[in-house]
Amino acid sequence: MSMRVFVQIADRGSLSAASAALDISRAMTSRYLESLEEWLGVRLLHRTTRKLSLTDAGEQALQRCRDMVELSDEVKANASQAGEVQGRLRVTSSPSFAEAQLTAAVVEFQRLHPKVAVDLVTTDRTVDLVEDRIDLAVRISNRVDEGLVARRLATCHSLLCASPAYVELAGEPKVPSDLKTHQCIVNSTGFEPTYHLKSGGDVIAVDVRASLTANETSVVRAAVLAGAGIAMLPTYYVADDIATGTLCVILPEFTLEPMGVQAVYLSRRHQPHPLRLLIEFLAERFGGSVAPWDRAHGGLGLGKKLLA
Repeated sequence: MSMRVFVQIADRGSLSAASAALDISRAMTSRYLESLEEWLGVRLLHRTTRKLSLTDAGEQALQRCRDMVELSDEVKANASQAGEVQGRLRVTSSPSFAEAQLTAAVVEFQRLHPKVAVDLVTTDRTVDLVEDRIDLAVRISNRVDEGLVARRLATCHSLLCASPAYVELAGEPKVPSDLKTHQCIVNSTGFEPTYHLKSGGDVIAVDVRASLTANETSVVRAAVLAGAGIAMLPTYYVADDIATGTLCVILPEFTLEPMGVQAVYLSRRHQPHPLRLLIEFLAERFGGSVAPWDRAHGGLGLGKKLLA
């Protein structure tokens, strides 16, 4: 435990942060650190009122301690595979993907492995996996942060959508340039007010007027349903709306850039057995040449071009 405490202190930069991550008191954290320094016979950290820094001996000891912690975790994970899988996982995703797809998948996974507890954290920001103690992040992105590992689970397609009431009031765009005269709702998290529409081999970039922006897909969808305008929305979230006619597809002959549904985690090495099983489960549930939410509505006109 002393080595694990030392690694957490070095990674997080303070005894208080390490205490919170390990769910122990600050006094206990300090005792573990002191016992490790006493056992090694060296001082591992320079401590001031403002910050901590590694001594030369601490620099040399850190990687060895990190290796020992990882080895310990691997031994425990391998031992647990001999019996029923158990443990706790912290998983994060956007609120919209959790609502539409991930929560049901996690519940099904827990039916298969009832002793695996899951802490599902939904947020519209990109979390730091180390700082927030996240085992798995399910992200809609084509980029992977340096130092992280990603496995593609599915493809996320999006469509331009509007409510029938808005189309009746404002008219339906016939060509991409018509979008410039319409009210548009834009997701402000990582998206620019520009739609890149593809037809054949050509891509047309259209700058639109964002009459409303929101930092979460569920809010964008709610605004579109209320008749506020046109928005780019993922099919994983609005497939049923389109199938029932609650929303209609704008410029259906064009496609938008697809994105990856990625399982993002810290390392392939020393991976806890429950985490490995969950990643495999999600890959099987969401995988295939076409995501299940697009497959389900392929016969209704939604995603015919996605299936092609």
